[in-house]
Amino acid sequence: MADFDQQPDWELDDEDFADELAEFDDFDEQFDVIAMRTAVMQKNEMIALLCLKTAPAGAAICRVDPREDRPAVQIYDDASAALEWYTKSLRTSRLNGWSLIYDGLPLQG
Repeated sequence: MADFDQQPDWELDDEDFADELAEFDDFDEQFDVIAMRTAVMQKNEMIALLCLKTAPAGAAICRVDPREDRPAVQIYDDASAALEWYTKSLRTSRLNGWSLIYDGLPLQG
């Protein structure tokens, strides 16, 4: 078994990180009916996340790529357009060598 470095290269409590996700986190407070989906992908020794939140009035997608400094968040007025982009992104990621580890409800704990 390989040794595991318990110290991440990034900090979750970084204020810049929180600012980037503020709009995404506040999205669910605006609506009563929220659907969420999270994909966890692996390529070599990298882990990436793709998250989708949809509501009757729109949607938000958050992508956490280990090669990028910050997460990317995109807000959509149309939830079906966001779901279409999410599905295409997963398909493209798999074509680019990423393995899908998990795709479903957000993981907690």
